[in-house]
Order: sequence, then C-alpha cells, then structure tokens
Amino acid sequence: MNAIPRIGMEQGIPTLYVKERPFFALAGEIHNSSAESLDYMEKKVWPNLKGLNLNTLVVPLYWNRIEPVEGAFDFSLLDGLIRQARIHGMHLILLWFGLWKNAESMYVPNWMKQDTKRYFRAEKVTGERMNTISPFCDAAVAKDAEAFRQVMAHVRWVDAEESTVIMIQVENELGLLGSSCDYSPKAREKFEQPLPEELAKVVKEWEDSPSAYCLKQKNTNRSYETWRETFGEDAQEIFMAYYFAKAVEKITAAGRGEYPLPCYVNTWIKQFPWYPGSYPSGGPVKEMHRIWKLAAPSLFTIAPDIYVPYAAEVMEEYSYEGNPLVRPEIRKDAVTASYAFYAFMEHHAICYSPFGIEDLGKDSDRTQTPTEEMIEALKLDPLSFDLTGTREALSKTYHLILEVQPLYLHYRGSRRMKSYLQGKDFEQGTYFRFKYYDIEIEYFPKAAGCPAAAGVIFELENHKFLIIGMMSRFRFYPKAGENQNVDFLKIEIGSIKNGAFQPYQEMNGDERIILQMMNEPVCYLVELYKF
Repeated sequence: MNAIPRIGMEQGIPTLYVKERPFFALAGEIHNSSAESLDYMEKKVWPNLKGLNLNTLVVPLYWNRIEPVEGAFDFSLLDGLIRQARIHGMHLILLWFGLWKNAESMYVPNWMKQDTKRYFRAEKVTGERMNTISPFCDAAVAKDAEAFRQVMAHVRWVDAEESTVIMIQVENELGLLGSSCDYSPKAREKFEQPLPEELAKVVKEWEDSPSAYCLKQKNTNRSYETWRETFGEDAQEIFMAYYFAKAVEKITAAGRGEYPLPCYVNTWIKQFPWYPGSYPSGGPVKEMHRIWKLAAPSLFTIAPDIYVPYAAEVMEEYSYEGNPLVRPEIRKDAVTASYAFYAFMEHHAICYSPFGIEDLGKDSDRTQTPTEEMIEALKLDPLSFDLTGTREALSKTYHLILEVQPLYLHYRGSRRMKSYLQGKDFEQGTYFRFKYYDIEIEYFPKAAGCPAAAGVIFELENHKFLIIGMMSRFRFYPKAGENQNVDFLKIEIGSIKNGAFQPYQEMNGDERIILQMMNEPVCYLVELYKF
C-alpha cells in the first residue's frame, strides 16, 4: 500500500506529501450542487477544466446522499467521483457537507431534519429555532461522526493504493448566523457550568500573552469558574467556538481513526459589521484560533474562505507557524492568479482553489453569478466574480508554479528567494536587498481583467537572478554607499521547464533599457556587473 497523504516538514516548512513526494494542490472548487450528478460532472464540469493546468479538484460530499436511510450508506456517488478523477488525471479534496454548511444544517439527511425533538436546533434568545442543529445535540454529532467514519473507511478501501483523495475538509463555514450564542436549554445549562478543565488550565497561561479575544486584562484574583467571569463580553462567542470545535473534533477523530488523511476546517471570515452573529459566531475566525486549536487537535489547519478585496491581508493573517496556508475557496477574477502565485511563493501554501472553477470554461453570460441579495447577505465583493481574463491568467500561473517547483523547493525559506504582491491599490512597489545588489520593483496600476503585480526573484548566483512575475517593472542598484554603476551582462527571456530556465531570446539594444512584465507571467534570467 502507498503511504497515506500526510503533512510533513520540508526544510522546516509544513508540506503536503502525496506518495511521499511534496505536492502542491493547484486546485479549483466546483459549485455546491455540481457533484450531485455524475452525468452532470462528466458533461458540464470536467470538459470545462481542460487547459487550466489544475492537478486537484475540490468537490462536495453530501451527507444526505451518503446516508439517505438511517444506518444505510450509499457510496456510489463517492466511487463515481473518484473514478472520474482518475480518468481525468486529477486528485480530489473532499468537502464533508455534514451537520453544518454556511452556518445552517442544509445537508443533513431528511430523517434527521424531520426529527426535531431528537436532533434539536440552536435557538435565539427569543426562543426562535434556527436552521442550525445545535452543537450541544450529542445525538446529531454522534451520527455525523459515524457517517464520517464510514466515509473514511470506504475511501481507505477504494483509494489507499491510488491516493486520489488527498485531503478532507470537515463541515463548511460553521457557526451561528443571527445570534452570538445558542440559547437552547442544553446550551444554557452548559453556559452556567464551570469552564471545562482543559480550558481553565490554559486560560491561566494565556493571561501572560493575551489574544485579542481572550483575557484582555490581567486579573490575579480571577477564579476561572464561569464563562462570563473569565471572558466578559466575549464569553458567548468563545463558548460557542469551544463547543463547535469539540463537535468537529469528535467527527474528525472518528474519520481519521479509520484513515488518517489530513483534515482541516474552513471559516467564513470576520467581516463588517464585525459582531458575532453577523458572521458565524463560534466559527474558527482568527480570534478564535486558540480555542479551536485547543479543542480540535485532529485538524492540521484552519483555512479562510475569501471574497473580500483585502484578500492579501487575510492570507497573511491565516498563515503562521502551526497553521499552514490552505485556500479552499477564493475569488475568481483575474487577480486570483496573482494571489495564487504569492500564496505558494511567499506563504508556502498547501492548496489554492478559486470557487466555481467550472465557470472558467463557459461563456461569461452562462456563468453562475450570485444575486445582489446573496452578495449583500454574504458580504461578498462583487468584483470577485468578474471572469474577464481569469482563465488565461490562472492557467499560465498554475503551469508556471508547477514547472518552477524544483527551484522553489530548493530556495524556499532562504534569503535568496523573495516574492512580492500588490495587495492594495495604493501600493506602488517594493524594494529588495540581496547580497550584492538591490532591486526596485515598481507595480503597474491595477486594471479590470488583469492580474495584480506579483512575482518572485531567485538569486541564483551573486550576480545572476531569475525573475518571474507580472505587471511589474525592475531597476537594479549597487549596495548603499558603493560608488559604482550597475549594468547588464546578459538579459534572456524564456520559460521554466522542470525547475530549469529555458531561454528563447536574448534581449539587447532597446529591449535592455527597461525590464518589465505585463499581464502574463514572464521569466527573465539576468546577469549583472558593476563598474
């Protein structure tokens, strides 16, 4: 049997290994209902992915289809998706749509939906029932855990030799919308109880280095007995985060006990107007990571779903030691190509995946665009769904990332590799310092249908640089205080093939005056000298 896909360390950087080789998921996520039909997938999805240079498809797996009758499991859809992926030379990341999807319980089986007494809902303070099964409903969590265990056992049985399935997302954007807390009788009872022992123990340690939401001021007389006393006005969100995370941990651990694929959870990020319930309260937003990491250790990372214009900031926020960057769902305008390049080159991303990827193979007037009401309700940036120029930019960027991989693996984490991205409209450029030269990178203004300025520079030798990027202009300088000029010995434009530069034209004469890249990724090999 092949080694199970796993997260390991490569030069101190968390890396996904598939068949014991580093693997970077150049992915796309399909629409929520696309995987409901194998025939639809074969006719409307797989053909649209040709030429995009994807190596991975992110697909939903629906609990209501897996267990339509309580205790009876049907894996025909799962088997068909795996079979199709193999035919089309793709890996799969499965999204387990179990108890929670977008802060609701829309994919639970009908037999669970209709039994509201046994599988009770979360409630608002008014007593109004929400369309979200409570994380305090032990019976529902146990059923989800058993269904997920069955799924993972089946994936092991049909796929352990092939490793078609490489990762699993557990649930989807969970939490409570419209209320900061669950006020069902079971939740009220739990809220009045003392803090769980594991949490009370670490809270005392957190006091010395408080997070934004945990223990904002030190209090040596604190007894840590109640949620309200310990966390003040943030108690309800932290309370929900802890118990949602405990439920997810029970589900994840049950599945990984059968087949320990890497598992993660995604989050509906914190957005305006910024209060719990306007975004899913209890979900794994950044301020709740300490709680989630404590309560759900079976997850290897927490991944953000991003449709906001400040995507680069979110990427920075969610990429830190102990939380490898996975981007399972992100905007799909042309700028996504720039974000993809930066995610891998700068943040060592494990996966990057624009949402609704099959739309890139359709005519623009036939794509699924959210309504104005949906955009408003979900706080989305409408420009996220402008597909002008995306297919070409993303395809070329994915191809480039694949070809540069050996070089990237050699240099990442070192001072001889530096990457950049125009994360905000007002940013004009950046300045890199290498051993013998400094390099000024000027960003071209953002334009509709074009990627943003992004790229990477490899210092191959003291006087030789490989520069890959788009929407950028470069100037080279001697080190500060040196009474010297800098000029080119050689400039070559070319491509990357399996980590090696392949020149196809030497630039001289007028083409030497300025080094620049427009809206398609370009590769330059530059040799410099001083005089």
